[in-house]
Amino acid sequence: MSSTSPRAADHRRWRQYLADERAEGAVYRNLAARRTGEEREILLALADAEGRHEQHWLELLGDEVGRPIRGDLRTRILAGLAKRFGSVFVLALMQRAEDRSPYAGDVDAPPAMAADERIHGEVVRGLANRGRMRLSGTFRAAIFGANDGLVSNLALIIGISASGADRHIVLLSGVAGLLAGALSMGAGEYVSVRSQRELLEASTPHPDAGSAVVDLDVDANELALVYRARGMDEDEAEQHAREIIAGLHLSAEPAATGSDEAVPDQHVAVGTGMSAAISSFCFFASGAVIPVLPYLLGLGGWAALVVAAVLVGVALLASGAVVGVLSGASPARRALRQLAIGFGAAAVTYVLGLLFGTVGI
Repeated sequence: MSSTSPRAADHRRWRQYLADERAEGAVYRNLAARRTGEEREILLALADAEGRHEQHWLELLGDEVGRPIRGDLRTRILAGLAKRFGSVFVLALMQRAEDRSPYAGDVDAPPAMAADERIHGEVVRGLANRGRMRLSGTFRAAIFGANDGLVSNLALIIGISASGADRHIVLLSGVAGLLAGALSMGAGEYVSVRSQRELLEASTPHPDAGSAVVDLDVDANELALVYRARGMDEDEAEQHAREIIAGLHLSAEPAATGSDEAVPDQHVAVGTGMSAAISSFCFFASGAVIPVLPYLLGLGGWAALVVAAVLVGVALLASGAVVGVLSGASPARRALRQLAIGFGAAAVTYVLGLLFGTVGI
């Protein structure tokens, strides 16, 4: 127990810790209710660990536990989101919450509890990474598409406006930029993802290679060369090859071969060509239409430019914050970075439009 803080202050702090542990346990239980198999077991184990921490604060408080208080607002919101959605966004936010644990600097929290919280952060990071892997291909195309649409069409509209063109020319340019950009993004994403998947397929061991191992010459075989080609050093490759050959005498299963070793499914992270293309097309179009909206509604001149800039700014902040949440980084910092990059590109284009308009190009 702390000897430097007033006892009443200690009690308030411990009650808050107790409430926070209960709220975090609720997040994990709610997430577990929407999962099955191993992920469910891991989340329930995290909830049990939070229960042990909760018991520590209950024992310290004793008769001073008082009426239950509410946990941290952010954690309570996460518990509600976990109950209704159970998405990777909740896991990413919980990862940040675990990393911000105050126990490392609190004398009333045992070192084991501080270590638990650090490990909890890594466990949640691993679970969140599974979700990131599942959506990364399509999500990457969506985020890139939306931001490209926002920035490129805002820059186009601002550049055309600065050159002195009237509202109808600006509107036509914006619509043309939307269609051309969306089609280009969709086609480019399809080709990019298909090419990446084909490269991965070319790197995957041949499915029939494993059956050849049973017929290899035990004294002089090339299995060790397979492992050396995959990055093992010579001694390690020779040893592994001997183990595989020896295993053939103990099991009739051909799966005990080197060519059938488990390889991470990288195709999940890449996504499919069609899903990436459709996602990129739709999100580019949804981003590119935002700076066009003021002109579609009849505005022109500076009023249209200001409204377009404000709408695009809000969208850039939102997309940057989403990226920040999913990456486990600061949403505010990522949002401001996205805004600065987008407006920086638009500002350069505006200056160029002024120059071109001045010289009559």
